[in-house]
Amino acid sequence: MRRPLLNRFNPPQLIALTFAFTILVGALLLYLPMTHQAGQSLSVVQALFMATSALCVTGLAVADPGTTFNLFGQLVILALIQIGGLGIITFGTLFAFVLGRRINFSERIRLAQQVSAFEVGGVVRLIRRIFLFTLAAELIGTALLAIDFVPREGWGRGLYFAFFHAVSAYNNAGFSLYPDGLLGFVRDPLVNLVIAALVILGGMGFIVQINILSHWRHPRTDRILVHSKIVLSVMAALLVAGTLLFLLFEWNNPATLGPLPLGDKLLAGFFQGMTPRTAGFNTVDFGGITQPTIFITIIFMFIGANPGSTGGGIKTSTFFVMMVAAISLVRGRGDLVAFGRRVARETVVRAMTVGLLSLGLVNTGLLLMLIANHDNTLSFERLFFETVSAFGTVGLSMNVTFSLNPDQELILLVLMYLGRIGPLTFAVAFGNRNKNEVVKYPPERDILIG
Repeated sequence: MRRPLLNRFNPPQLIALTFAFTILVGALLLYLPMTHQAGQSLSVVQALFMATSALCVTGLAVADPGTTFNLFGQLVILALIQIGGLGIITFGTLFAFVLGRRINFSERIRLAQQVSAFEVGGVVRLIRRIFLFTLAAELIGTALLAIDFVPREGWGRGLYFAFFHAVSAYNNAGFSLYPDGLLGFVRDPLVNLVIAALVILGGMGFIVQINILSHWRHPRTDRILVHSKIVLSVMAALLVAGTLLFLLFEWNNPATLGPLPLGDKLLAGFFQGMTPRTAGFNTVDFGGITQPTIFITIIFMFIGANPGSTGGGIKTSTFFVMMVAAISLVRGRGDLVAFGRRVARETVVRAMTVGLLSLGLVNTGLLLMLIANHDNTLSFERLFFETVSAFGTVGLSMNVTFSLNPDQELILLVLMYLGRIGPLTFAVAFGNRNKNEVVKYPPERDILIG
């Protein structure tokens, strides 16, 4: 008896293939004239780019969503954002629930891989809670944003704009229906704080969200996981550091914070300190930021959000393990310890592998972007910024995305795809793994490092 088609693929392969297939479907829809405003059109590469950016919740755009696409086209983008943020396999499970179909064991394994769950057992119940939590967060965000958008746009348009931006923010997508993004809201505390809260919540990670909620409801029985403590600590540290450094480097910059009064400077500094964590929204023009801010933003974009979240990057836990492992080695400690628990060596090796593969991918992408930079029309720092933004699925840009040629657009859409599914997932999915290795070679201790 032949196995069902989906069961012939392991979880990493299925994740990679379903993302690729959905991108193609989304690109086809966005290419069709029925999704465009009157007089607007896209090339095949542009349609692929927009579909990849939406599904990989990046936010880089070669066409303005609000003026290029009609309502149907915008809803296609919104659907891709929601599907990409939660995960395609996770979404497939939702339809299985609706149809009343039972989830078999192989499907549970794929679900656990999709949401970065620690165990297969209970993963179906976890998925239900993730959907309910996501729905609640997006609806509350819509209601709060509507307080501001309805007076601006009217009831129907205002509610639609509030819902679109709430979904985009929670899924860390960074897409906006306004031609200048959120630049017009730099002095609006309601929009800034609601968008920031949704971004932080979405980038927290599904496992962490459910863990904190369970601990809040049952503090005596449901403890906060070490994983949650690690990623929340790194999140808080990066948010504080990002805010302070942006304020420090941009305080007197006439192109960003310089013209703003004190209160608005602090609000804008907080928002821009938050947004490199794969959010993609910005309330000041990143085309005018200083070189120190460019450097810091690139580092933060590379680190990204938490595992199992709607964000990208190498992930906060990977960064933490890499840094603590290096510190432990320098101090001569044999084990890596975090919050009173020893971190397994396999975890350290995995973190180092993710970091190295990601660094290699970004460098390769940057080299290709420079090769495709005909006549040196774009500066090195702007291409570097754009490359890391694509890999980290961030969506921030120094105003160069619309100036990219088709070759550069293809390079970035591949980076967005690999950044969303993860370079290690892709390598495991299609690497040639030898399962029959039975020979173990003697260790060599005379290899000098450093």
